This record gives sequence, C-alpha cells and structure tokens, in this order.
Amino acid sequence: MSTPSARDFSPWTFAAEAPPEERERARAHLAALTGAHPGWRIGDDVFLSEHAGIDPEAFAIGDRSYVATGAYLTGTVSIGADCSINPYAVVRGDVRLGDAVRVGAHTSIIGFNHSFEPGTEVFRQPLTSRGVRIGSDVWIGSHVVVLDGVTVGDQAVLAAGAVVTKDVAPGAIVAGNPARMLRWRVPPAREADPLRTELARFADRARDELPAILDRAGAEGGFRDHPGATSSLRALCDAVELSALLHDAPPRGDDRAGWIERIAAHQRPATGLTTDAATLWDDPDAAYGVLSAGYALDLLGGRFAHPLADVVEADAAGLVARLDSLPWDTDPWRAGHHVDAIGTALHWSGRRRDAIPPGFAEALFGWLALRADPGTGMWGRPGVDGDLRLLVNGFYRAARGTVAQVGLDVSHPEAVVDTVLRHARDDRWMRPDRRDACTVLDIAHPLWLTRATGYRRDEVRTLADDLLRHALTGWHAQAGLSFRLDAGEPSLQGTEMWLAIVWYLADLLECSDALGYRPRGVHRPEPAPR
Repeated sequence: MSTPSARDFSPWTFAAEAPPEERERARAHLAALTGAHPGWRIGDDVFLSEHAGIDPEAFAIGDRSYVATGAYLTGTVSIGADCSINPYAVVRGDVRLGDAVRVGAHTSIIGFNHSFEPGTEVFRQPLTSRGVRIGSDVWIGSHVVVLDGVTVGDQAVLAAGAVVTKDVAPGAIVAGNPARMLRWRVPPAREADPLRTELARFADRARDELPAILDRAGAEGGFRDHPGATSSLRALCDAVELSALLHDAPPRGDDRAGWIERIAAHQRPATGLTTDAATLWDDPDAAYGVLSAGYALDLLGGRFAHPLADVVEADAAGLVARLDSLPWDTDPWRAGHHVDAIGTALHWSGRRRDAIPPGFAEALFGWLALRADPGTGMWGRPGVDGDLRLLVNGFYRAARGTVAQVGLDVSHPEAVVDTVLRHARDDRWMRPDRRDACTVLDIAHPLWLTRATGYRRDEVRTLADDLLRHALTGWHAQAGLSFRLDAGEPSLQGTEMWLAIVWYLADLLECSDALGYRPRGVHRPEPAPR
C-alpha cells in the first residue's frame, strides 16, 4: 500500500492536482473494490482513498463523491452524488446520505445501537438499528455525532461538535450537546403569517413617517427629544441612529461631514468626554455621551477626535478598584451603566488605535467573568422584596457594553434566563400600562443573548410574542413612540429604543426579516467591528 498523499487527506483536490501515477493507482483501487464486491454501486469520478476502511455489506456512492483517508465505513451505506466523507469520519450501520452532503473530519454517523439491559455484558447483547437518514445539501461539521434513529432534513447544518439525538428539520441549524436549534439556514415555507404582515406594515410606516418625526423634533442646529424639550446632543444622536436605521442616510439638514463636525465639537480635548465632568465615572450624562455620541459618529463615518482619558490614562489596578467601588449591592443599574460606558470607551479607544494600558481589557473582562453570580447570572443583588428590576437593568447595560459588544458568551446563560423570566412576571414593572423602553429592552436583549442555549425556549417565545404585540400598538401618527409605551409624549429616544426592541423580540420569534431593518448603532445585535 502506498503512503498517503495530500489528495488522500484533501480528496477534493484529486481531480485537478493528482499526478498520473496517483490517478492510475486510484483506478486500480476502485477496480479491485468492485471486483471483490460486485454488488457495490460506484458512480463516475469517485475517489475512495486506499487508506480508508471501506467494508460495508452493501455500498452505493454517487458521481463525484469521495472518501478521505482514515474514514471507516461499515454496514449498509448509501451515499449520493457530490458528497464528501472527510478524514477519520465514521459512517456505520444503516446510513443513507442524499446528494451534496459534506461530512467533516472526525465525525461519527452511527446507524445502530446496542441494547443494554442489566445482567448481561453490553457486548453480548443484540444490536438494534433504526437507521440514520441525511437529506441533500447538508453540512455536517467536524467532531459531530449523529445517533441511530435520527433523520436530518435537506439543507440543514449540524455545527461542529454537535451531538444529534433527535430529528433535525429541513433548513435548520443545530449545535450543542444535545443539539438544539440555533436558527434557520432556510426558513420553512410559510402560509401568510399575520404577525409578519403586521411587522412589515409597522416598519413601512416608520420609514414613511420618519421625516415628519424628525421635523417635529428639529431645533436650531440639531434636535430635541420632543416638542417643548431643549436641544441636546443625545437627541441629535438619536436622530442619526433613526436615519441610519430606516433610511441609511444622515438626517436632513446637513451632510455627513456637517453632522460629524457638530457632534465632535461636544468632545472636551482634555478628557475626551462630552460634558465638563472630570471622568465618566462621575457623571451619568458623560457616560451616555460615550455611547450615543460615539455610535452616532461611527454611523456617520467619523470617530472621536480626542482620546478618552478614562482608558488611555488609566491602569488595570485602578480599573479594578473602580469596579469594586461601584454600588453593585444597592444600585446595580448605576453600576452596570458605568461598566457599559467604560467598555464602550475601551472600544472607541481601540478603534482610534490609541495605546491601551497593559492588562486593562483583561482586568475588565476578567472581573466580570469572576464576579457574575452563578445563581442569577448577573452582577449585584436583588432589591428589597426580591425586586429584580435594577439587577436585570444593570445586567443589560454591563453586558451590552462588554461581552455583547465584543462577542463573548455570557457566563451563566441559563441562570440569566431564569432571572429575566422571573422579573418579567413582576407587575410592578411589567404590567402593560407600566412598561417602558428601558424595562422591556433590558428583558429582550439578555434573552436574545442567551437564545442559543434553547433553555426555556417556549416560555421565552411566549413572552416575546406578548411584548412584541404590545409594542406594535404604540405608534403615534407622524410622531413615533413614547418612552413609556402607553403614556407620555412620543419622542426620539422612545422611537429609537422601541424600534430596536421590536427587532429583538421579532428575532426571538424568527421573523425579524419581515421588518427589513436591523439595529446598527448602540443597539446593534452583532459584535461591533474593531
């Protein structure tokens, strides 16, 4: 037997790269196999590595398919056209693959099982087999295990490391042990869905009425949150967010360069902040400026002109002391607010290519990882009478500016879900006539961050459906949405926040595509670019 070549490990390269002697050896190997197994059916342009253990009782493989070195096939195996069995994959038992199935390295597809009744060694007990059926155009990652009895539908994806114990719907993407659905690669064909229709109508109305909303909030040189309010930096940044979200353009009244200049003028050169505060730890408005002004500049194609002293002039030990001193036990919202700000300041410093103090980022993320309470998944403590509002709100803020902003996993996701769902049942804050944008966003975002676990999925979907349907009732003609959904003046802040909330809730229900928009600024769902 020959020494394995690069084509044995990467057989997709065989047709284009194999030298003549390898081609002849491959033809001879196929001839020997078909001679020894006249019942086997082998299609055209098939590559079967000499170094694969191919020993099924019945075997069929379609055109242009290949089996790499180290793979092991036994039982009754049927493989369609344009399939790949990559190195060291195991396919055993009653297994059928459709066309265009890609099987990653070190994956096991096992179409049989042992019975394991007590009293007799397992190896002496009879085998059982229900078989494995894999549809067409399926991608199976490396180190996946597919167990007997599973059917995988067409166009599904089994993520690397998944342990698949149950059927996978056509078009679904699954991951984990045991595998759970993450999202759709190809959503199932749906009959007309009233909720999707309502979402599309809601988003279209928001787009059509945005010019009137911004005109209503216009002020000399900028914007105000609502009629009667004073012009503010935050209102200007909300206008930028709304225009980018719905129209992919800057607000009317100036071009991108002009709005960048107006926003950047608020930054103090000595501190990098947008207020006269000495540090962002001292002033909530300074912390908001880091978020709202920073993301508005980013959406317009600009960035802060001056470095943020709270990052570039700090050190890791001082940061830990600051984090320790925050009011986690008495006001976890305020503590989380400051963490959101420092995490975002760190992000903008990185985007500016400023020198980050050694260990600063590691101190921030390490502190959060070590201090998360395994019981609640959050930082801080519940309030009196078990009130979870500030705890959940603080978690959203701290997580948004740190783990969510850089794409890290939440430390205790199932505990987070438990805490959020418990809070969502508290009528002190969550009765429909008391819901405001902060309270609902602080529920929707953590549930979205932890959605991949599938934990309490039906309860999460039921809650998301209730909150979403309520949110869709809050629109005021030519004015937008109020911060408190069923009371108060429609405002830029309320409209910007509720549009993001609607997207997150719809995405938990797998219908956010009906909106035709996706949050891009402060509330962007994916990690911010570095």
